[in-house]
Amino acid sequence: MLTLYEPAGHATAALVLAHGAGAGRQSRFMVHVGNAMARRGFVVITFDFPYVVEGRRAPDRAPVLEASWRATLAEVRGRSELSSLRLFIGGKSMGGRMASHIAAQGVDGIDGLVFLGYPLHPPGRPQQRRDAHLVSIREPMLFVQGERDQLGTSDEIRTLLSRLNRHSSLHEIAGGDHSFAVARSSGRSPESVYEEVAGAVETWVIGRVSKRRT
Repeated sequence: MLTLYEPAGHATAALVLAHGAGAGRQSRFMVHVGNAMARRGFVVITFDFPYVVEGRRAPDRAPVLEASWRATLAEVRGRSELSSLRLFIGGKSMGGRMASHIAAQGVDGIDGLVFLGYPLHPPGRPQQRRDAHLVSIREPMLFVQGERDQLGTSDEIRTLLSRLNRHSSLHEIAGGDHSFAVARSSGRSPESVYEEVAGAVETWVIGRVSKRRT
């Protein structure tokens, strides 16, 4: 089952987002970003991986998650109202990582990838990198990354960019952790940070769509 967040008027592009390991498509973050992107003129499609649908806490293995991603894309492409839109894929943490897996393996018809807190390595184990496949991705990539993300800081992602295709970029969430939470002393609410995330994605996607048209 898909959840669609739709703009009131003309849609600029479609964005399929997968959730992270700890929460499904109805999490506060996924719902807020979906609504925020729709207000900005994008169709956002979210879905749940099988383990969430079945009420299990432990994520499925990568092949199952990848198969779920491909099935979701097939369903999205089968919707006539979405067929004319540029298509971007990605997601929060694990959901974005699985999107990168299928992109590295080969997926036709996508215009770019959006990673909302890419899990570059397990917490406290920076040597166990999850980036070898990223060099195979030809599509543009946007990393929205917390400055103090324990699964990969924005500085670590910045260093990684030099190894990726030249259309890869980073938006840093100042003071943000893996969930984009910032210190109370910053005076920022979670909603304001989520709006920053949505704004960064909006700017980047519009830039990619504009370049494809020229």
